[in-house]
Amino acid sequence: MKKQWNIKATDPKKAADIAKQLNVSNILGQLLVQRGIDDFESARNYFRPKLDGLHDPFLMKDMDMAVKRLQKAIKNNQKIMVYGDYDVDGTTSVSMVYHFLSQLTSNIEFYIPDRYAEGYGVSAKGIAYAASVNIDLIITLDCGIKAIDRVADGNKEKIDFIICDHHQPGIEMPKAIAVLDPKRSDCGYPFKELCGCGVGFKLLQAFCAKQNIDSGKLFPYLDLVALAIGADIVPIIGENRIMAYYGLKQINSNPRMGLKALLQTAKANKQMTVTDLVFVAGPRINAAGRIKSGRKAVELLISSDEEMALGFSKEIEEDNLLRRELDRSITKEALLMIDNNPSWKDAKSTVVYDDGWHKGVIGIVASRLIEVHYRPTVVFSKSGDIAAGSARSVKGFDLYKALEQCADVLIQFGGHKYAAGMTIEIDKIDAFREKFEEVVGNTIEPDCLIPKVNIDLELGFADISPKLYRIIRQMAPFGPGNMAPVFVSRNVHDFGYSKAVGGEGEHLKLFVRQNGSEAYGGIAFNMGKYYPEVKSGSPFDIVYTIEENTWNGKVSLQLRIKDLKF
Repeated sequence: MKKQWNIKATDPKKAADIAKQLNVSNILGQLLVQRGIDDFESARNYFRPKLDGLHDPFLMKDMDMAVKRLQKAIKNNQKIMVYGDYDVDGTTSVSMVYHFLSQLTSNIEFYIPDRYAEGYGVSAKGIAYAASVNIDLIITLDCGIKAIDRVADGNKEKIDFIICDHHQPGIEMPKAIAVLDPKRSDCGYPFKELCGCGVGFKLLQAFCAKQNIDSGKLFPYLDLVALAIGADIVPIIGENRIMAYYGLKQINSNPRMGLKALLQTAKANKQMTVTDLVFVAGPRINAAGRIKSGRKAVELLISSDEEMALGFSKEIEEDNLLRRELDRSITKEALLMIDNNPSWKDAKSTVVYDDGWHKGVIGIVASRLIEVHYRPTVVFSKSGDIAAGSARSVKGFDLYKALEQCADVLIQFGGHKYAAGMTIEIDKIDAFREKFEEVVGNTIEPDCLIPKVNIDLELGFADISPKLYRIIRQMAPFGPGNMAPVFVSRNVHDFGYSKAVGGEGEHLKLFVRQNGSEAYGGIAFNMGKYYPEVKSGSPFDIVYTIEENTWNGKVSLQLRIKDLKF
């Protein structure tokens, strides 16, 4: 797939000024200015985030009422249910709030809906169960903002609700005691990009303030918030950056028993980054809910017994292996389906369905399909008598708004600009495909259908050094809004040791140099097809990030190749 390379603009004067103030190279000055860091104070906050930079939680709409209701429940020993979804954001949220509050009351339990029997969000089965065990208060996490009917059902059973969500609200709000969601149009909270676990953390932060509980008892839970921030792909700026920074410190210095066991089982024996959370920890925690039950993920994350934690982590590892196999096989089937339908190949969107596909991996499959056919994508599978779908978008296209225009053929839907879930009657999938294609075709900018590689700077190999890397590493945590610096180097060529690697030679292990410079190793995943051209000696351009590679006890700099062009 051909990609468009875009090199970011930089203000040379500002870059030179900040480089001089910080006594760093002009290269780093440019990288900082691109991230809005152009004076000493902003640089200090960027490189050394402070916990006192977190906003006052009472700035969030309804927070006073939420805390009062929670205080009443604990004081009167009322039964509390902590309810969250089966994905990483939901299970980390539930683990955090349940574990913290269980130290203050024993009259508490948690509930994770079954992905297949109940689906996403607050379910009728969940409410029925809560009523059957006389729950007085339900705290929803990472869900609930659109649960109008389910909250009404709970209210009839004399169940109160505190909604903690970060998804886009609908026109109507659920009739809850408090609805905490920074995306509410009437909420003046200064930071709108919290994940669900982040909103739950703000509730606990407010509760601690009112109860005069030392906030130091709350900060160890930032490891769970960091995991949710990474897995939910929210921008790592503002509060998210602060929480991810300290959460990673917690993970790397004193991880909770469950996370330690999970990483041990995954053989992740190095300092964790947000990228590691996204690609190592996140998929495994998700796999529990995708394959069997999200409850297992919560049991792991709240576990204080090493043997039990290792047992849960081994079960989850098995779930993840099955998830990967399903992901591969379904993606292959879906790509074949597209190739066999000529009218689909040149469409502006992708909508595929098979009643035999495993519902737990269709979101991953949608992302995989976008890697091949870069356009808004929906993958459906059978769920009882209806179909459930997962949708993913491309940069710059608002998927949620597109689905709003298709609401008449859907049973329900919810989500974000770039990811959403929905249900539909099976016999309406073809109608949805036509409607969705029409909406996307009429609203998407042609430029959105070309994948972009955003590049910070052009860099010569002579400028690469351990010192440069050390300072770049201090710019972490990286993620949306603060991506790892991406460089382009021109006219590099094989130094004689490049080779195709992987089971089928699908990856490329490079060893390249530029103008007689020091040679650097690089790894280019899924670019094995370029091997003959690389070995021909032809010069080429590479786009990459810089990382450390450890081999046989030796640490060296390595290039992680994002794209290359001859």
